[in-house]
Amino acid sequence: MSDSLEALLSKGDHALKTGDTLVAMVQFEMAHAMDPKPAVKAKLAYCLARERKQYQQAMALCREALEAEPDNPDHYYQLSQIYLVAGHKNKAIKSLRKGLKFRRHQPIIDELNRLGYRRPPIFTSLPRDHVLNRAAGVLFAKLGSR
Repeated sequence: MSDSLEALLSKGDHALKTGDTLVAMVQFEMAHAMDPKPAVKAKLAYCLARERKQYQQAMALCREALEAEPDNPDHYYQLSQIYLVAGHKNKAIKSLRKGLKFRRHQPIIDELNRLGYRRPPIFTSLPRDHVLNRAAGVLFAKLGSR
């Protein structure tokens, strides 16, 4: 790996950690042009979703990274972040849990803790969002038995 590519990746990672996704996007775009590695694709995908609101393109780019390295939990973490930015919390949680199956990855654990734990639905034979599950969940929560 060349020094300039390492510098771009380092600056991009630092910008992501500080929350400056615009700078990170620029760095990862340049790094992707030099060497389109799966890790660069996944991080660039998140930046595209966050800055440009290009959710479909971002998801496609992140899925390419997952196809190249299906056992890398960081790609699942990046995909979950794209889902969260796009407003798909359930898909984000599924992605996080799938990534955690490969190995322990602290960002995934932290994100799952931040999103919160959901108890199983009252009626497991019905979908979670079914009216009976929702009504029973609210009722039991008010009664304090959930």
